[in-house]
Amino acid sequence: MSATVGTAPSLSDRPYLSRPTIIAALAAVTMLAGGAARATGHGSQVNRVWIVALILLGAPIVWKMLVAARHGRFATDLVAAAALIAAILLREPLPGLVIVLMQTGGEALERYAEGRASAAVRELEAAFPRHARRVRDFGTEDIDANAVLVGDTLLLRPGELVPCDGIVVGGFSDVDTSSLTGEPVPIAASSDVRLLSGYLNGSGSLTMRATAIAGASQYARIVELVRSAQATKSPLQRVAERYAVWFTPLTALACAATYYASGDWTRVLAVLVVATPCPLILAPPVAIVAGINRAARCQIIVRNGAALEQLGSITTAVFDKTGTLSVGRPALQRMDAVDGLPAGDALRFAAALEQSSSHPLARVVVLAAAQGAATLPVPSEVVESAGQGITGMVDGRRVHVGSGKYVGAGAPADAMTMRAAREADPGLTSFVAIDGRLVGVMHFADTLRPDVGALLARLARRGVRRTILLSGDHDATTRAVAERVGIAEVRGDLLPEDKVAAVKQLVRDGEVVLMVGDGTNDAPALSAAHVGIALAGHGGGITSEAADVIILSDELERVGDAIAIARRTTRVARQSIWAGLGMSGIAMIFAGVGMIPPAAGAVLQEAIDVAVILNALRASR
Repeated sequence: MSATVGTAPSLSDRPYLSRPTIIAALAAVTMLAGGAARATGHGSQVNRVWIVALILLGAPIVWKMLVAARHGRFATDLVAAAALIAAILLREPLPGLVIVLMQTGGEALERYAEGRASAAVRELEAAFPRHARRVRDFGTEDIDANAVLVGDTLLLRPGELVPCDGIVVGGFSDVDTSSLTGEPVPIAASSDVRLLSGYLNGSGSLTMRATAIAGASQYARIVELVRSAQATKSPLQRVAERYAVWFTPLTALACAATYYASGDWTRVLAVLVVATPCPLILAPPVAIVAGINRAARCQIIVRNGAALEQLGSITTAVFDKTGTLSVGRPALQRMDAVDGLPAGDALRFAAALEQSSSHPLARVVVLAAAQGAATLPVPSEVVESAGQGITGMVDGRRVHVGSGKYVGAGAPADAMTMRAAREADPGLTSFVAIDGRLVGVMHFADTLRPDVGALLARLARRGVRRTILLSGDHDATTRAVAERVGIAEVRGDLLPEDKVAAVKQLVRDGEVVLMVGDGTNDAPALSAAHVGIALAGHGGGITSEAADVIILSDELERVGDAIAIARRTTRVARQSIWAGLGMSGIAMIFAGVGMIPPAAGAVLQEAIDVAVILNALRASR
């Protein structure tokens, strides 16, 4: 599978060249140039230039407010737009330019906090299997994956991606399904086994019959799921918008009262200037930038400010199993001794033979024996059946290791014992026979991360009411893991679309949903949740592109750190907003009685903004 590289953002995508940044810079330059001109005795000319500049630079803010009002949204832009219009009509350009600077400066900070948009769909499409090898009467031909027709016979060589859904018609191999199903153990692929596009072929060659074209296969459905989930995802209301709901009408009431009492439009402008909700404009993005930087120091990458705000309000946490709650790699849980041979000796014989195998579980067995300090002899006469098992001579004895069917052929008298062992343990088992007698049963399972319990307890303390386990792994295995970690709500045997449906149902139920995953099969659900967290230390790639938050280290506990940072950031932003609006409210009273003229109000608002920014920066600690 070839690596993919994301497309570089265009100049318009770069936050430091965004329109708010440019307007803020022009407003600042205009004010500085005007101040210098006034100092040299050109005050009247400067006033005219400032008015023209205010009209040009303020027009985008007023237009944005009108567009929002047309859609029924009245947020922080309404007061700012009203102050700008009043400043132009009353020929008071200085306070108007200050408002432009603060408004666009806050938006520029917001753009900086958001960084770049997720390239999930682009990354998924780039990783889509591109080529196929069709079997013809004269041999094979390389074709584009999109040219595969239903019924075509395809050849899969070792290490190749399955280009479309199909059925194996010949050959044996172990196939890695983890990117789509989450199952950490490769499946044994032989005749009549179903393969899905995106699976990775292992060490053997396979021939398969296509049952769907590439555009209608499982991988294509995942791409479409991510696309539709992102398109229909409804973000939560931002902190500033929630406060603007009541602050905007309060400001309008104050302006009406001021004009009713004084009849002076200049006082109304002064009220609007000090009431311009710069704390709403500045406090959230400054705190969010500080919080994002704090998270980055903990190896947590937050893509945008909205994700950080929402992460602080999570009520339900949904987890994938394999690679998320577990390490994503099978381990030998135990060796059951049979027929009187000690378990350690049975493991030693099995590991000696597995040294010659290329199967992923073979390395697990050898590692387990090495941890027991066993000295492994060199096998001879080794014959391996891909996806079935391996046999050979170890210390002069014939050893079989593999599936029940394979080992049963070498130890037919123990077939009933092997069948009973499989029924008792629905998980992954492997058998060991020596000289025609079953001597051991190896039980494999994924290993839970050591910090799962601590994380779940921490989430409960942080107010997360529900934790849910959704997995593409077998339902029985998934439920066993959920019972071990204490998760009551659990579903297994899920396809990617099933995970998306479950997450969307939680959203419809009013939950603020966090989804944590690591595989390609989790990407659609990560996109559908309010906040998706990808464990890039294990998965990365496509999953990271679909997520709002990426944890670079392979530590599940960082999920708790991300929530803690988000909640502190939101708390600091709210404190800054309350303090700033409180000071603005007091200033409105003084402006309404004529004690603060518009220009002085602009300077006072600047002082309030500085105090708000300094307090919001506490989120970085």
